Amino acid sequence: MALFDLPLDQLAGYRSRSTEPADFDEFWAKTLGEARSHDLDARFEPVETGLAGVDVFDVTFAGFGGHPVKGWFVLPSGTTEPLPVVVQFIGYGGGRGLPHTHLLWASAGFAHFVMDTRGQGSTWGGGSTPDPAGSGPAVPGYMTRGIDDPHAYYYRRVFTDAVRAVEAARSHPLVDAARTAALGGSQGGGITLAVGGLVPDLAAIAPDVPFLCDFPRATTLTDKDPYREIGRYLKTHRGRDAEVQRTLSYFDGVHFAARGRAPALFSTALEDQTCPPSTVFAAFNAYPVEDKEIEVYTFNDHEGGGPYQEAAQLRWLPQRLTAG
Repeated sequence: MALFDLPLDQLAGYRSRSTEPADFDEFWAKTLGEARSHDLDARFEPVETGLAGVDVFDVTFAGFGGHPVKGWFVLPSGTTEPLPVVVQFIGYGGGRGLPHTHLLWASAGFAHFVMDTRGQGSTWGGGSTPDPAGSGPAVPGYMTRGIDDPHAYYYRRVFTDAVRAVEAARSHPLVDAARTAALGGSQGGGITLAVGGLVPDLAAIAPDVPFLCDFPRATTLTDKDPYREIGRYLKTHRGRDAEVQRTLSYFDGVHFAARGRAPALFSTALEDQTCPPSTVFAAFNAYPVEDKEIEVYTFNDHEGGGPYQEAAQLRWLPQRLTAG
């Protein structure tokens, strides 16, 4: 696929037409307040992995509705003083997988907390967290679960879990809560943007080719999944376009980006049909922080920078986490 979206000079000034709900902040304050009525109950159980150089813990904490959410917590072996922590969110369809796949950030000297994504983890990277909440009729996948009502929508639960994951990571005695970063790719990047808008005191965020941004454009520009799940739903449920877009507006990364306060390193790929570059730039351009950068990979699809973006994060993130 050659370049299909706006030219780079137009991307630099592109703004989303997604309409922010008047009660956006109230909706999320109430949602998080309800979640926090449940004891976080973060538990870190040591796991023997056969790995040298890291200590691994199997994590369970209470997410949305008090539901148990799993994760991994990885520390450099022998850690005795609090470290900055990187909280990572996972791409679409994946789960937390196995501990030996999460060695990068502990190898760089940081605490690393990986959140499992409820109900996912059977496409790749096996998951361990069920989603006890049900929903109405939906297209296979996760994008249309509960899409008729923002209170029932699947990502209300996921984004709430993610905020609670940050709280769980910060609760560990070997974490310096003041030096917390959030990152992830694709779906994980969209979750990162949500956390960046809902947790006001992060030290940095790094959304990589983020998904879940600029729904009005994404759902009409690309015919690739996962965004296309929404189109297939509306193809069957005719006449519900406005209702569906209203629900999605409560979960649009553009509106979370507008509330961001932490330094941010974004990335996008100009041949990315899964998360089109204009939708990423919509979030980047809405991000109000001066200390922000975006890496652009001209001839890449949704793989984006891959290991090159990890290298960029390894150069950029320590500068934001080691100060103070």
